[in-house]
Amino acid sequence: MNVRHYIVATAGHVDHGKSSLVKALTGVDPDRLPEEKARGITIDLGFAHLEIPGSLAGKADLTFKLGIVDVPGHEDFVKNMVAGVGSIDLALFVVAADDGWMPQTEEHLQILSYLGVRRGIVVLTKTDLAEGREVEVTSALGEKLKGSTFEGTNIVPTSAIRGTGLDELKQALASILKDMPVQMDIGKPRLPVDRAFTLQGIGTVVTGTLTGGTLKRGQEVIVQPSGKTSRVRSLQSHNRNTDACGPSTRTAVNLPDLAVASKDQAATGNEIHRGDVLTLKELGRPSRFLDVVLERTGRLMEGEEELRPIRSRMRVRLHHCSSNTGARILLINAGELGRGQSCLAHLRLETPVFAFAGDRFILRDWSEQRTLAGGRILDAEAEGRRVRSEARVRFLTGRAASPGDASVFVGTQLARDGVMRKGPMPSRVLFSQAEVEQALSQLVKSGHAIAVGDMMTDPAWWAQVRQCAAEAIDAEHRDHPEHPGLVLTRLRAVVEGKGQPSGFFDALVADLCKSEFTQTAGAIRRRTHQLSLPPNLQGPVAQLRAALAAKPMDPPSRKELVSGPAGEQALRFLLDAGEVIRISDDIIFVAESLRKATEMVRGFLAAKGRGTASDLRQAVGTSRRVIIPLLERLDKEGVTVRQGDQRTLKKSA
Repeated sequence: MNVRHYIVATAGHVDHGKSSLVKALTGVDPDRLPEEKARGITIDLGFAHLEIPGSLAGKADLTFKLGIVDVPGHEDFVKNMVAGVGSIDLALFVVAADDGWMPQTEEHLQILSYLGVRRGIVVLTKTDLAEGREVEVTSALGEKLKGSTFEGTNIVPTSAIRGTGLDELKQALASILKDMPVQMDIGKPRLPVDRAFTLQGIGTVVTGTLTGGTLKRGQEVIVQPSGKTSRVRSLQSHNRNTDACGPSTRTAVNLPDLAVASKDQAATGNEIHRGDVLTLKELGRPSRFLDVVLERTGRLMEGEEELRPIRSRMRVRLHHCSSNTGARILLINAGELGRGQSCLAHLRLETPVFAFAGDRFILRDWSEQRTLAGGRILDAEAEGRRVRSEARVRFLTGRAASPGDASVFVGTQLARDGVMRKGPMPSRVLFSQAEVEQALSQLVKSGHAIAVGDMMTDPAWWAQVRQCAAEAIDAEHRDHPEHPGLVLTRLRAVVEGKGQPSGFFDALVADLCKSEFTQTAGAIRRRTHQLSLPPNLQGPVAQLRAALAAKPMDPPSRKELVSGPAGEQALRFLLDAGEVIRISDDIIFVAESLRKATEMVRGFLAAKGRGTASDLRQAVGTSRRVIIPLLERLDKEGVTVRQGDQRTLKKSA
């Protein structure tokens, strides 16, 4: 049997029968708090589960396992409602037949729209209180839904009191779910905590809707944003113990080494509470800065004539997953954000959140009286400076156009950073590594990215970097024709910038050396470059050549050869040109003289079989000062082999 998991949440005005509907469907009363029983309204999130056979939709091999989140509808508890609908697959949008459209009906509809909930069923409850008016009520409801996410959505009349419409509702659920894709496991599990409590003999238990990946029993996890680590002792889903839970499941996790945060006690750093996220350490750190695209609905609440515009510096409440934190808005490409408009914005958070690029969120006013806007995170690792720079606006505009497209995400990052290492992308994105690799492949095929070694680069940026490097090398050739090339450390200082991955410089040098350049002895030069003497070195070089030619087998010491900066530059020129070779710190040979001396040593040892340093000194016609470092060099090069005070030719020599 193929089992698919989904998360379904209720939505709608207070006292419209959401909890009664859940109880009628599942047999579970989602109102668990004594205060809820006493007041007769839902105050906090409630939970239930439901299994629907696929046979209801002609899929006999399927079973749908639904985790159901029941949300409060009262205006005072909208913040609790938002905490429950941040990760749902489908909504049961509830409207009571006797009351009709009410303020939180509209607000909940707007929240679902902002959060990207596109699939749902409109449930007309309490039809027993509107007998004979069902057609009229249904028609009025259809009018209210026009222009919304749920325009044209099937409306299912029900009565929890009479038990009518429940089978039709299950049928409608099965019909939608049979074609609904399941949430992908992208290897990035996140469990936004919506409940944290203690059970005697078990310890701390947290619950939430798991997204993005799998959690396993015994796995090490981290609580964000605190950074506290723990280990999963046990897992449950739908009240059953399990070794692993996957995406779109209501999941309970036992974390015995953590405490439940209490309002009455001072924090110790070891607590966990609603709003925290249970995840994996390798998925990164929380953020205080988010770059986002904001959008405002064109719809108005009952009695409203216009929406107050959102302006920069406004203090708001950010609802992300189950968290709720204060934030300041900085609008990037607009002076203000009015009804039916969208714009780019930068959010500075009072408490860090663990968010991914692609996540949706809700903004409410500071007093939690009104839902202001919704949006989508474009960069979960934004910086707090240069918010309105041209490059940043271009980067965010590109992402805002297609925030769910992996190719756009990768392409904009490549265009912004210029280069990235092949392999895992930044972890805090809503794409799997396979999606990222496919996106990179498409970018390469379309010419919007090129592979350089183990790096991926933006073509225009890479061409600019190569041009910058070439100009620096050419400048070195022009200013110092006596140098063999530009020292690599100096080239690195020219081209390397902040944030470039390790290995970038090596990839650049390797790419340069595939064409017009070559690398030698810690420097890089054009292949066409020929060493030439500037006028100020012509005299010192001539003097060095003459001194070395006078005694080819017994050259003067370095101290005797070189004096002053000009002499040092002249010697460096001859060394770089390969005209002379350093035997030791003190001995410099003309390259041809060294070749002849080496042949003399070979010839003597070939004829005699072996010889002492003294024998070889006489054969070469030099001094002991020179012969000792010369023989040591030949030993290292594998020409000769020292055996005591004798030398022989190495067999391979």
